[in-house]
Amino acid sequence: MSRVYNFSAGPAVLPEEVLREAAEEMMDYKGSGMSVMEMSHRSKVYDTIIKEAEADLRDLMQIPDNYKVLFLQGGASQQFAMIPMNLMKNKKAAYIVTGQWAKKAWKEAQIYGEAVSVASSEDQTFSYIPDCSDLDIPDDADYVYICENNTIYGTKFKELPNTKGHTLVADVSSCFLSEPVDVTKYGVIYGGVQKNIGPAGVVIVIIREDLITEDTLPGTPTMLKYKTHADAASLYNTPPAYGIYICGKVFKWLKSMGGLSAIRERNEEKAKILYDFLDESSLFRGTVAKEDRSLMNVPFVTGSGELDAKFVAEAKAAGLENLKGHRSVGGMRASIYNAMPKEGVEKLVAFMREFEEKNR
Repeated sequence: MSRVYNFSAGPAVLPEEVLREAAEEMMDYKGSGMSVMEMSHRSKVYDTIIKEAEADLRDLMQIPDNYKVLFLQGGASQQFAMIPMNLMKNKKAAYIVTGQWAKKAWKEAQIYGEAVSVASSEDQTFSYIPDCSDLDIPDDADYVYICENNTIYGTKFKELPNTKGHTLVADVSSCFLSEPVDVTKYGVIYGGVQKNIGPAGVVIVIIREDLITEDTLPGTPTMLKYKTHADAASLYNTPPAYGIYICGKVFKWLKSMGGLSAIRERNEEKAKILYDFLDESSLFRGTVAKEDRSLMNVPFVTGSGELDAKFVAEAKAAGLENLKGHRSVGGMRASIYNAMPKEGVEKLVAFMREFEEKNR
């Protein structure tokens, strides 16, 4: 069977070159006589894999020396607790609630202290990014938290909020490595890798060193302290070794594509094809305020639940997979991450045109 175009929001499409390379190395990684999947994380061979992955990521994102890169487990959702446990020194934080994941993070933080929602777009089903230029942030807030790209709703912060001198913490799971980023604007930038970088099971945390301390909330488990993992170079316990190996391959692929500026251009070109069609279509329409549209996740609807279901079923039969929208919003969603080729988006638009003709 030939490969389909996979528009899944995550676990999501990976570059074919990476998959082929991993397949070739599956039984014998570089003459070691074993697969990376079977390898001790304490071995010299694996040590090279994880160190190289970190070096390539640092290179891609131009991560300054005073930031640690941690390869952790538990997905982005575990960070909802780790962040307040490690950073809530004054037991207060400000959250900007622009989608389901930001809302979950905000609710989780309330377990550990006073988590204040300083802006929200829930009044319009998270279809826009609120104005964050002059927020009422408590002076004693330990940090300001955002989810930078909202996978379910297809919105993206084009400008970072004015945190008024407070540390910015950002969940970038679904826009990770999709464009250049100024790491120095963040105290913590983190994301699950299963959307744009690798297989599920790894979360990458990039954290400024001054935020890594012994001074965590009472009762914080050893495994949930950033210091534990920073001191052990992400090898305190057995890491998700094979997942990190694949991430490392994706970093190399991104470098071979010309780095993050080149990837952004490619992503803008792909997104434009789809958004331009949605803007002129008489059947389909996008659901997001134009100025806040994500390059990664594009939700759209026909206005009829019946037609939406018909579209998803017929698209699947045509080799366009995973276009059903998140259960909380319905409709359709095309996730067009880095590894989705332009041809995939062109195929989707051609299919949408055809569907529109037949279903007027």
